[in-house]
Amino acid sequence: MKQLGIFMKNFIMAEEGVTMVEYGLIAALIAIVCIIALTGTGVSVQEAFTKVCNTLKTAVGGTATCS
Repeated sequence: MKQLGIFMKNFIMAEEGVTMVEYGLIAALIAIVCIIALTGTGVSVQEAFTKVCNTLKTAVGGTATCS
């Protein structure tokens, strides 16, 4: 039982795992920022392609649908 207490004390005092948790949190934050940035960029790109499609459709006189 004493060995379990010593193990738990050493486990709690160890700091090696803390850095892995910190790296995990940093990676998660970077992923969230990337998702938000790419979502906003994706909408802008879609709007640009729709505008180009509508302009080409008007210029050619076609009946294609732009989505």
